[in-house]
Amino acid sequence: MSESQRTNGRERTSEHEETESKQTEAETEVCPECSGNLVNDAEHGETVCQECGLVVEEDEIDPGPEWRAFDSSEQDQKSRVGAPTTNMMHDKGLSTNIGWQNKDAYGNSLSSRQREKMQRLRTWNERFRTRDSKERNLKQALGEIDRMASALGLPENVRETASVIYRRALEEDLLPGRSIEGVATASLYAAARQAGTPRSLDEVNHVSRVDRMELTRTYRYIVQELNLEVQPANPKSYVPRFVSELGLSEEVERRSRELLDSAEGTEVISGKSPVGLAAAAIYAASLLTNEKVTQNEVSDVADISEVTIRNRYHELLDVETNAAA
Repeated sequence: MSESQRTNGRERTSEHEETESKQTEAETEVCPECSGNLVNDAEHGETVCQECGLVVEEDEIDPGPEWRAFDSSEQDQKSRVGAPTTNMMHDKGLSTNIGWQNKDAYGNSLSSRQREKMQRLRTWNERFRTRDSKERNLKQALGEIDRMASALGLPENVRETASVIYRRALEEDLLPGRSIEGVATASLYAAARQAGTPRSLDEVNHVSRVDRMELTRTYRYIVQELNLEVQPANPKSYVPRFVSELGLSEEVERRSRELLDSAEGTEVISGKSPVGLAAAAIYAASLLTNEKVTQNEVSDVADISEVTIRNRYHELLDVETNAAA
């Protein structure tokens, strides 16, 4: 058989296959019973006839997303095309980064000339990402917030809230006369209070690069100017963390909460440090449940003096005794 005959045979075979596929498509577009038009019912996953209602196909696979959106903003929020935006980055994560590994796509090391080229690209990319002083300010502050939040063990939602608070302070021009670190620390402290996972001023001050006086002054200014709704810290919010760090049982945590509940609304609570009250409640509860823990151990975990623990735990036990009587 010649080459031209083989070529003609292949062409006829391909034409025959195309004809069959077109016939199959035409058959699937019309109803096999009444030759009516078929429509897809996405809600029920079926293909039905518009004329006689015959269900031609059922249990179809839905290629669309599993979520629903009712407006454009919600659709943008739920769409997973690309990386999610975040307030924890100065550009909200919309720009690209050039990796620090000097390797190609196959894992092979780059030559010296290519490494120099990649380093220049990284430098220019970093310059383009922070084009003005405002973006450089924001980048430095958000990096500081992330560092302190990691050191304090704060969750991601607190970091997001702190980033939003700092962005608001920057937009409303509250930074002149104040350091970037001071406003960033105050934003993180306020965000932790708002989220119900507070950290004491001493704990925040330990990981911050500003002194306590600047922190408290900046915090009050930020809360006042931005009208932040920050509730007074509840002593019970510190109890689980302190109990966990001391390795005590759930019974101690429960008794600590009961002691604080019985003292709520009395002068024992009013005007007192919530950290000191939480530490004193834990120490008193450990005595009541016969679990050995010293005042020194509680003092180290709560970063509060032993004198404060002694004064507060006597007051809490007195309230408990009076309530029982």
